[in-house]
Amino acid sequence: MLSMTGYGKGAYEKEGLELICEIKTVNNRYLDVSVKAPRVFSAYEDVVRGMVREKLTRGHADLFISLKDKREKPTLLSVDTALASSYVQIAQQMKEKFPQLVDDITLSAVLRYPEVLKNEDTQTLDEEMITALKTALNDALDKLNEMRRIEGEKLKADMLARITVIEGLVAKISERAPLVASAYKERLETRIKEYLENVQYDETRLLTEVAVFTDKSNIDEELTRLRSHIEQFREICKEGVVGRKLDFLVQEFNREANTTCSKSNDVEITRLGLALKNEIEKIREQVQNLE
Repeated sequence: MLSMTGYGKGAYEKEGLELICEIKTVNNRYLDVSVKAPRVFSAYEDVVRGMVREKLTRGHADLFISLKDKREKPTLLSVDTALASSYVQIAQQMKEKFPQLVDDITLSAVLRYPEVLKNEDTQTLDEEMITALKTALNDALDKLNEMRRIEGEKLKADMLARITVIEGLVAKISERAPLVASAYKERLETRIKEYLENVQYDETRLLTEVAVFTDKSNIDEELTRLRSHIEQFREICKEGVVGRKLDFLVQEFNREANTTCSKSNDVEITRLGLALKNEIEKIREQVQNLE
């Protein structure tokens, strides 16, 4: 079981090439990957996203890639001839206007003018960079998943503890449910005697009323489904990626709990049902954190 929240960092350092990958993830219904990397990796971004998708299925992931390339590489210089021509043209105009000034326009002087001579960036994506990226990213993803696994196990322990509480509440409701009809019959008989005093009443009509009430307030099916959901929950928790399954199952838990409360017509069952819904809601909050 994996949490959707975590952090991982991987690094590659060899012969002047340093690359660091950092990835952090938070909850999200679907997988969403954001990549911030040096421009040299722009054409390789789809491959990076694919590597992330191989190890993540849900959540929002922010991936940060930093690069320091200190390897020896050829230096390429370029000349901005248009800019150089502008400098020379202005210098000639100044010479005509101020003929008394010494003319020191030379080729070497023009090359020293600002922005005329430029050092071209020769950094391009090579095989070693790709190797560095894959190594660091896989390392970061492995560390991320280890953190998510540890967090997932904590969430699992908490949810299973709450499932045990839910199981106990369902057992108490099951014990109370058969008593509801007899309690209703007693209350109805008491009320009839209070209103009619010594007048005889139709016992058959009373039993019919109790039977109708019993049928309307029967929650045997709901309790059976709740017990089934509890068993399914424990089985699903043995799997790896369980977020969507548990999310659906918790909805079913809620449906049965709501029906139980609405049909019970009993204060104690309603109280137990509300406690049941409270535990289910706490599990639902935890499920939102699972991949």
